[in-house]
Amino acid sequence: MSRPVAALAMAPRAAAAVLDDGAMTALRGLCDLADGVLDDFTSPAARAVLPDVELLVTGWGCPPLDAAVLAGAPRLRAVVHTAGSVRGHVTEACWDRGIAVTSAAAANAVPVAEYTVAMILLSGKRVLERARDHRAARRAGDSLGVSPHLGNYGRTVGILSASMIGRRVLGLLRPHDFRLLVHDPHLTAAEAAQLGAEPVSLAELFARGDVVSVHTPLLPETRGLVGRELIASMRPDAVLINTARGAVLDQDALAEATGAGRIRAILDVTDPEVLPPGHPLWTDGNVLITPHLAGSQGNELRRLAELAVAEVTRWAGGQAFAHPVRRERLGMIA
Repeated sequence: MSRPVAALAMAPRAAAAVLDDGAMTALRGLCDLADGVLDDFTSPAARAVLPDVELLVTGWGCPPLDAAVLAGAPRLRAVVHTAGSVRGHVTEACWDRGIAVTSAAAANAVPVAEYTVAMILLSGKRVLERARDHRAARRAGDSLGVSPHLGNYGRTVGILSASMIGRRVLGLLRPHDFRLLVHDPHLTAAEAAQLGAEPVSLAELFARGDVVSVHTPLLPETRGLVGRELIASMRPDAVLINTARGAVLDQDALAEATGAGRIRAILDVTDPEVLPPGHPLWTDGNVLITPHLAGSQGNELRRLAELAVAEVTRWAGGQAFAHPVRRERLGMIA
């Protein structure tokens, strides 16, 4: 059986970071892999390669696979994405062609869920704030004099959206002594029970949660979903965590609530991605902002490459993808 012809399509920096020597050797063992990395489908190199390509291994920085590009790639049958969302490059033309698509979203969900659980546990003990105060005071703390509300025993954690990441977070939280709530309009009561969580309304999630963690994709209907009313309904000293997309939150309303000391927030994403220098969230002691680091970085990128290679192995062997991206599910995923 002839080997499929494949090419890499992503930013060269992404290819160098994600696809190490082992991954590249594995891909070359499975496919006739074109030389170089395509980051411009209109370039002479791309025009020379695309007519024969059956498989594209894509990544961050891949240009859109629109109808014009597909016209120049008549043999293309599959896209294996080495990152999470395919929204930036898999277009309607790809679905119309019937191109099979898979992504490494399941692999990328692992460190995001780990980050979320770490922040839930740290926030329950107020670790970061107390470490800051301890550094300033430089004297022994009073472990018996802390608030009876401090700690992680019996806290109520609400998960907004039973997405791939939301489900993984729930799974990691189950061994802990938490009460787990979940809101997702697409989730049945039976599915919530399997996840070990109580299904609740959106309003109840925010009113009851000591922590609310946002995992909903950014869609037209979720932009600004977490607005002023929901934020105002949160318990005093509740924690709002966002690792999804910044535009899901009303950041002005959040800044007012955290600035007044009503609630705390942990934001790995903001809108825009880097807030303006004078934004009040930067200097708010009740807010921790991290630079979109929850997703795969460093050695975690190897997990993305391993999943992608496994999917290419399946496809080259005539099997279906283990992690397919379905057109009909696009309205519910990032």
